Amino acid sequence: MARIFIDGEAGTTGLGIRQRIEALPASYGLEILSIDPTLRKDIAARRSMLEQADIAILCLPDDAARETVALAEGLDVRILDASTAHRIADGWVYGFPEMDAEQAAAIKGARFVANPGCYPTGAIALMRPLVRAGLLPADHPVSINAVSGYSGAGRVAIEEHEKNGGPAFFLYGLNLKHKHLPEIRHYSGLTRQPLFVPSVGHFPQGMIVSIPLHLKDLPGQPSGAELEAVLQDAYAGCAHVRVVPAETRLEADTLANTDDMELRVHHNGEQVVLTARLDNLGKGASGAAIQNLLLMLGL
Repeated sequence: MARIFIDGEAGTTGLGIRQRIEALPASYGLEILSIDPTLRKDIAARRSMLEQADIAILCLPDDAARETVALAEGLDVRILDASTAHRIADGWVYGFPEMDAEQAAAIKGARFVANPGCYPTGAIALMRPLVRAGLLPADHPVSINAVSGYSGAGRVAIEEHEKNGGPAFFLYGLNLKHKHLPEIRHYSGLTRQPLFVPSVGHFPQGMIVSIPLHLKDLPGQPSGAELEAVLQDAYAGCAHVRVVPAETRLEADTLANTDDMELRVHHNGEQVVLTARLDNLGKGASGAAIQNLLLMLGL
């Protein structure tokens, strides 16, 4: 029996994680520990839950996540943090199992695992293999465009969309300092800050991350087929990440309610658009957390 405490289980990500755990086979032997909602900010009560748990999953704002990690000092509990707080912090393993051949093993043995962000999952998946292969220079001026379902914008935005329809589409993060930029740059292997423009559409779940490139500006002027071959090799045999044929039209919510991600290389001989399609609440959040949880438990 493994005891799991979801600190922040009432939020969108926390609810998704709880539902996924409850849907797992009983033979996995997972028990969810729940704190009294009236005590969710009580330090002594939270410390007590951490003392009882084998793994704590943090679905909290960054400062609250750091507070919980401090509360766990001296305890045997392992921590899976879904916030932004520890994604590039020393001593933490990045929870993207498909990122490298050895990443799943690192997650399995780690005490501290940082669940990736939704946008970074797509961007890193597309760029890291190309940077490592030398096809995309680390200092290349990269632009990343992305659209997400409104479920990733928090409870207030969800209620507004579901009650009043919400805006059809909007750009945000236009101060060009989005909180996902540090992990995108760090794990993609980029030495130059990418230009990242996220957006939200009027649909609940789903995401497309797209990266345009001019082939003549890349070393050796590779073909689109060569870029695709590198990605195919990087994710061969992966259960949740697939490189699939390019299409002339992509809808963002096709993979809603799944934990999968599709990567594509769209090209015309001179230009390329790399795309990653996933569910912002699946492979981009709760689904990724369950994948990491099962690895940490040896399941």
